[in-house]
Amino acid sequence: MKVVILAGGRGTRICEETVSKPKPMVTIGDMPILWHLMKIYSHYGLHDFIICLGHKGEIIKRFFEEYELRMSDVTFDMREGKMKIHRRNQEPWCVTLIDTGLDTGTGGRLKRVREYVKSEPFFFTYGDGLSDVNIDQLLRYHRKQGKLVTMTVSRHTSRFGVLKLTGDNVDEFVEKPVVDGSWMNSGFFVMQPEFLNFIEGDHTILEKNPIKKLVQQKQLAAFRHSGFFRGMDSMRDKNELEALWEAKLAPWKKWVDGSHHTAESQAVQNGPNNGHDNHNGHHHNGHHRQTRRLRAAKKISRMVSTR
Repeated sequence: MKVVILAGGRGTRICEETVSKPKPMVTIGDMPILWHLMKIYSHYGLHDFIICLGHKGEIIKRFFEEYELRMSDVTFDMREGKMKIHRRNQEPWCVTLIDTGLDTGTGGRLKRVREYVKSEPFFFTYGDGLSDVNIDQLLRYHRKQGKLVTMTVSRHTSRFGVLKLTGDNVDEFVEKPVVDGSWMNSGFFVMQPEFLNFIEGDHTILEKNPIKKLVQQKQLAAFRHSGFFRGMDSMRDKNELEALWEAKLAPWKKWVDGSHHTAESQAVQNGPNNGHDNHNGHHHNGHHRQTRRLRAAKKISRMVSTR
């Protein structure tokens, strides 16, 4: 199965970084967030990517053009004018980079890559969000539900601390609480190719009319994910993701360095009746682990910011 990733937006809310590069090329550690996202899928044996380019797309093209050289041991023979690659350490990826326009809507970008998706189901996500979602369970759930689209949803977390008061007395303070009953779109979709017919053209915003039509026709399934999810919407988000990575607490890092899955996972290979879906119960302690990790990240971020 192919994985389509949106990477064409301007990223204006994190302009400190995106003035010189596209948002998916903002680094976590020494690699772009786009690379981290692709590693998540690659861990499950998914190596065929379609990247929807736009703002400063040439920088993403250059990254992949130079990626093999960056990840390999080489000899440069200046006398002969030759280069020899000794050991290739890069992933077995096939990356298709498509210019989908500078101001195209999110839906329009997806529709522009229709000829590369062809007639098979595919994964789709945004190029600025990381998660520890289980891709195998997500796919099994999608097949079981039989809808045109499955959207991964995560608990909405307030960005601010919440106070519980009795009169003027503070009874409780909760930092970044989970908002009761509130779920948010966290990307990591599975889509049937027929969904592309819901997208009118370049101007279409995926999250507006196309998704609303799915809801009206009862063709949108929600895969509840109780584990880690973080969209990189601000420098604060970037710094917290960076802190998690540097502290070796990054929950999205499921892969083992130096090893690559060369075959698709069983969930990807097999049909809808293979395996058991347990998405409602998986990561039942996910929120608590996420809270501990974010506390560690914030502590590290404060240490960094005060230097």
